[in-house]
Amino acid sequence: MLKKEGYHTGIVGKWHLGLGQGDVDWNESVSPGPNEIGFDYSYIMAATQDRVPTVYLENGMVDGLDPNDPIEIGYQKNFDGEPTGKDNPELLKMKWHHGHNNSIVNGIPRIGFMKGGEKAKWSDVDMADHFLEKAQNYVKKHKNETFFLYYALQQPHVPRTPNPRFVGSTDLGPRGDVIVEADWCIGEFLKTLEETGILENTLIILSSDNGPVLNDGYYDDAVERIGDHDAKGGLRGGKYSLFEAGTRVPFMVYWEGKIKPVKSDALVCQLDLMSSLAELVGSNEKGPDSQELLDVFMGKSRNGREELVLEATSRTALRKGDWIMIPPYKGPEIATPVNIEMANSPEFQLYNLDDDIAQQKNLAKSNQDKLEKMITDYKAIVGSQNSDIEPLELK
Repeated sequence: MLKKEGYHTGIVGKWHLGLGQGDVDWNESVSPGPNEIGFDYSYIMAATQDRVPTVYLENGMVDGLDPNDPIEIGYQKNFDGEPTGKDNPELLKMKWHHGHNNSIVNGIPRIGFMKGGEKAKWSDVDMADHFLEKAQNYVKKHKNETFFLYYALQQPHVPRTPNPRFVGSTDLGPRGDVIVEADWCIGEFLKTLEETGILENTLIILSSDNGPVLNDGYYDDAVERIGDHDAKGGLRGGKYSLFEAGTRVPFMVYWEGKIKPVKSDALVCQLDLMSSLAELVGSNEKGPDSQELLDVFMGKSRNGREELVLEATSRTALRKGDWIMIPPYKGPEIATPVNIEMANSPEFQLYNLDDDIAQQKNLAKSNQDKLEKMITDYKAIVGSQNSDIEPLELK
């Protein structure tokens, strides 16, 4: 949509929305990817920081790959002679807790098996600086034209590997340190916008993809050093959960000189950015599930969505006004490896966030009329409710 309106488009950082088709040959151009769906420029990690291949891709090609040392990747079977986190704990700088016990890169065990590509492998502790520099260079190169940049920071995703200059900057261990590192990166990026003279002509949107998680696969003292800090901010659940701590995420919109500072309780969704940005740039395109809420994002209105279907790990719920209805779902109430309440229950759950933001009072039995109305509205959008769930993949 933005390309059609004359914008140069770029992405730098974490992608994790799929690359290639089926078995990917990482020694050739990897397609489809960001460049095939609208991005003029892309510089991304191949998957996530805890997965192989541990390399960067620039416009579909592995950055720095030596053709004489091709990359081989597998997710079912290891390559002969290659050490793993499970079999070679003596080689580890970071101990795995669950799921991350395959190939070892930089002393960190990953998900999946990798062989080759040694010169192309990234440095974990330098990743934040590396992505920041790429994002800054993109801005400097395109400062004299309209552009859209998706700068996707990898912190605080696991493995949490702060640069040495940030180690010990908090009392929370690596998780706290990488959050400080991320904050610094954002500040440096804003400085670049200011130094290039385009800060006042740039709309900045900061958000996240899910709620918090402490232990997400590695022993990094996140649980042991949390102290009395509440990473959930008084909400229930966390990453992977249908409760509010899983689906309600930070969302900030900043435009120097255009948006007055204000805190809004308007209900919005990241999907709404499509139609709202289209309105901003004069495009007639709309997303199928995207609502035009430009005035809300600009701080001119408090009237957001009336309803929103929430989703977490293949399960859905309905938010309507201050009410949330969660259908019955099979599966464990708590995801044991990460110690997070999933919102799975054999019974319907109904909460009023206006006086119960922590979702402690299930009103499904005491307010049958409201429950039936929410179920009807939910089925009108989603269809018949299925209590079966897909196996939880911690990632």
